[in-house]
Amino acid sequence: MSNSLFVKVFFALFFVGLFFSVSGQSVKGKWKTIDDETGKPRSVVEIFERNGKLYGRVEKLFREPHEEQDPFCKECADDRRNKRVIGMEIIRDMMKDGSDYEGGTICDPKNGKVYDCEFWLDEKNPDILHVRGYILFFFRTQSWQRID
Repeated sequence: MSNSLFVKVFFALFFVGLFFSVSGQSVKGKWKTIDDETGKPRSVVEIFERNGKLYGRVEKLFREPHEEQDPFCKECADDRRNKRVIGMEIIRDMMKDGSDYEGGTICDPKNGKVYDCEFWLDEKNPDILHVRGYILFFFRTQSWQRID
């Protein structure tokens, strides 16, 4: 095999392997949430699977000294009302659709609102998860960072 053919085959296999390793990345695991308004870390959310759907639970909060350290969701209107935010299931019923996840909801414990949700891994960096909560045409997107 000539050197140029070897190099072409090597790079072709390398990029195919890279594509499959990125596209095969799982969103399950722990993620540091980053506030889209302040850019500061707010919490750690663990995404896990139950009955073929994905859910997310708050594992830890990053709080300023003046903030309540162990808050309750006083504004929530559903079964999360008056529950501790730490341990709260904020993502529910997400289903895989190609490389994205959708069909579920996300709760913002700060205001108690529940939004339709979708999320996807960043194409260039699979350690970044883009999480979008939306109502009709209005949406907010955060970029969460994977925690090892």
